[in-house]
Amino acid sequence: MFRRGAIKTNPSEGKLELCFVFSFGGNPNIWRTKLSYESHQAIVLIVTFFAYASYHATRKTVSIVSSVLDPQSSDVSLKFPWRITYVSTPAESKTLSWVLGDGWAPFNGSDGTALLGELDVAFLAVYAFGMYFSGHLGDRTNLRIFLTVGMVGTGLFTSLFGVGYWAKIHSFYYFLIVQMLAGLFQSTGWPSVVAVVGKWFGKKRRGLIMGIWNAHTSVGNITGSLIASALLSYGWGWSFVVPGLLIAFIGLVVFLFLPVSPESVGANKEEEDEVDSLRKNEEEVTEPLLTSDPELMENAVGFIDAWKIPGVAPFAFCLFFAKLVAYTFLYWLPYYISHTAIEGKYLSNETAGNLSTFFDVGGVLGGILAGYISDRLDARAITAATFMYFAIPAMYFYRSYGHISVAMNVALMFICGMFVNGPYALITTAVSADLGTHSSLSGNSKALATVTAIIDGTGSVGAAIGPLLTGYISAKSWSAVFTMLMGAALVAGLLLTRLVVAEVAARISNSRSQGGSQSGSQAPDLDV
Repeated sequence: MFRRGAIKTNPSEGKLELCFVFSFGGNPNIWRTKLSYESHQAIVLIVTFFAYASYHATRKTVSIVSSVLDPQSSDVSLKFPWRITYVSTPAESKTLSWVLGDGWAPFNGSDGTALLGELDVAFLAVYAFGMYFSGHLGDRTNLRIFLTVGMVGTGLFTSLFGVGYWAKIHSFYYFLIVQMLAGLFQSTGWPSVVAVVGKWFGKKRRGLIMGIWNAHTSVGNITGSLIASALLSYGWGWSFVVPGLLIAFIGLVVFLFLPVSPESVGANKEEEDEVDSLRKNEEEVTEPLLTSDPELMENAVGFIDAWKIPGVAPFAFCLFFAKLVAYTFLYWLPYYISHTAIEGKYLSNETAGNLSTFFDVGGVLGGILAGYISDRLDARAITAATFMYFAIPAMYFYRSYGHISVAMNVALMFICGMFVNGPYALITTAVSADLGTHSSLSGNSKALATVTAIIDGTGSVGAAIGPLLTGYISAKSWSAVFTMLMGAALVAGLLLTRLVVAEVAARISNSRSQGGSQSGSQAPDLDV
């Protein structure tokens, strides 16, 4: 029998002692290891990375299996090896590379594609509104247990969708309810992992670290695609059950090994200062609206009070439009590629789906760059707004010149992914963590999950609306779709104007104060 480990502190050595007790026939065998603060940080990053990657892996299954449920839908799954194949007309690109039977009722009818779309909208809607409640609950419960319950629940309802294959269930409402409940449990993931990571890492390197860590989204999407695609030949039910079991297993790992905060394992935060050199002194320059307070209290912040934190509302509504753009690309980019003549030819659905992953790759780089730049400048709003403004010409050039060649399409798509997903990644990670420990909270640490949920929940509403609007607008004109996306990016940037002005003013003030303390006319260094 395995009993969960206990963690003890050894004050004389400044280390943490992690004890696991194994009982065999009543005789306990204790394995102990001493972990430093830095080692715990590594554990947090690794465990939360795989935890949230598993969330995205389960999310990807419906889009992969849709070509089997509805044979009339486009096949945009990821396949290897990659090769570029062409078809003569967009209509011919509907031909599936695999056909397993005649589909699955009720999705194999004339309204099958519409029904699958309703599943997506229902999932995203419940996910978005569930996020608000999940963040509120997360700040009032043990995040390790809360995250475990969310992962196991997600695994259960993802698997139940697949059980419909063996149980021969053909009721649309069964699949609708299962997807909605899966979306509800999925909403527990993001507020929890951001809150945990935010508690372990100081503000000075948070942007870069969380930018790299945010690659779990793309890793989860690609992993989910590969698993679901590989299992389709055994029956589409396995494409749901296996990812469901995987996330439940990782949920068990979270329960056993995730230290949700330094206090939960008796860690001394001063050790983080020595290891990472995150704080220079107590008189460090104060940054407007995104200033964190290092002291901790126990009271959780209310939902309304969290909205009142300076910066939360602008960033939340900015993310609404940023995710509207990002998720429109996520859901519609493969379709757009396959229905756009490149070098006078149309790519097959398989090739279009493969090429669309370069948008995700660009997004990974964009998230890392946005995090690094915002750390160097100490300016989250300036960085996010700048990326959103650069996304406008990037999308214009992609629409105008992406048809010239495959290489040009891939290059411009990569750039779009970088500027579209960069601010999206920054706001949902480092910005949320900064605002969750804002100085206006008087050191109250129990706002991380609530603030993260408010920001990402608001963004998720945009994520549901964007693809839905695109479905109607694209029937008339793809140019109109890109106009909508460029307009959304512009609004996202403009919503941060007040914060940008505040950050610029703070930096000018800081530069003057530094210049006044130095002799001569030497220009002040703006890098903090």
